[in-house]
Amino acid sequence: MPYITRKKRINFDFDYMRPLVAGQLNFVLTKLCHDYIEVKGLNYTTLNEVIGVLECCKLELNRQIIAKYENKKKKENGPISELDK
Repeated sequence: MPYITRKKRINFDFDYMRPLVAGQLNFVLTKLCHDYIEVKGLNYTTLNEVIGVLECCKLELNRQIIAKYENKKKKENGPISELDK
């Protein structure tokens, strides 16, 4: 879960690193993963942790942001068909 205490969040202030295009975002995320692997060691457990964290990030993004956006757009534009009413 990404919801660490506010006190700990100060250690992860990335204001200096604002990706402007998808390639830069990909680089930043990949670099963070590489750094984590270098610190923790290249082994199955570490790789499994990284993949698990990325999957959880994807799911949390979908749950908190994408689903809400899609619901808003469905209300604005109507459903695709009777299946998604």
